[in-house]
Amino acid sequence: MPKVSIITVTYNNAEGLEKTIQSVRDQKSADIEHIIIDGGSTDNTTEVIANNELAIATWVSEPDSGIYNAMNKGIVMASGEYVFFLNSGDHFYHSRVLEQQIQQIVKYDIIAFDIHVIGSKLNLIKSHPKKLHFSYLFKDTLAHQSVFIKRELFNRVGPYVESLEIVADWKLFLDAFVHHGATYSSIPEVLSVYYLDGKSATKDGTAIRIKERERILKEEYGLFYNDYMRLQTLNLYRFKMLSRLETSKHGRKITSGVLRVLLKLFGK
Repeated sequence: MPKVSIITVTYNNAEGLEKTIQSVRDQKSADIEHIIIDGGSTDNTTEVIANNELAIATWVSEPDSGIYNAMNKGIVMASGEYVFFLNSGDHFYHSRVLEQQIQQIVKYDIIAFDIHVIGSKLNLIKSHPKKLHFSYLFKDTLAHQSVFIKRELFNRVGPYVESLEIVADWKLFLDAFVHHGATYSSIPEVLSVYYLDGKSATKDGTAIRIKERERILKEEYGLFYNDYMRLQTLNLYRFKMLSRLETSKHGRKITSGVLRVLLKLFGK
């Protein structure tokens, strides 16, 4: 079984951090190390860390330039074959989930599990596709709070781009699959619980995410972007035409006539 480095990034969230640390401590029969990267919190975060120091492999508390700078620090400190980002306040689905699933964390560069997403008006299980296509990553991303990444992959792809505010994890996945042939597996089992209360869940965060994604797609994946937008436009046109046929008097007659012909040709 591989060794897993669990990296928790936190800032002024002592209560959430304690919940996350306890969740990691509760995991049974798994070769794991827990790394805490604190951005120089001014609450009692360091006290929480000190009280749980025996359960933490290594930690640092110092100012950083943002979440991706903190995540990159964690990767440098990691010694596991795989890294896993469990943010402050989030937690594993139950105390035996790693014990039950650790044998599936092998071979592939990126392994995505299901994740339980909880927000003020949201409560759902997010699953990942069995096979990845560019169209999926064009509109969506892998939930990094339920994804194991082979540490060696960062040597090939590079670290998270720290100039990005929200989508550096999405960009890393996109670059890994398109440019570096990263291997992928999805496991339809819930691994962790993610609370939708960070910056990316806000109105401003959503606007930043859309802007950053569009810029990256246009600048670095222009051919894919243009082709995909043409396809979207074509599909929209087809949908509009079908809707007009279904709602118009003449359209219903045409549709009915086509169905009668099909029934005569293929019906029994």
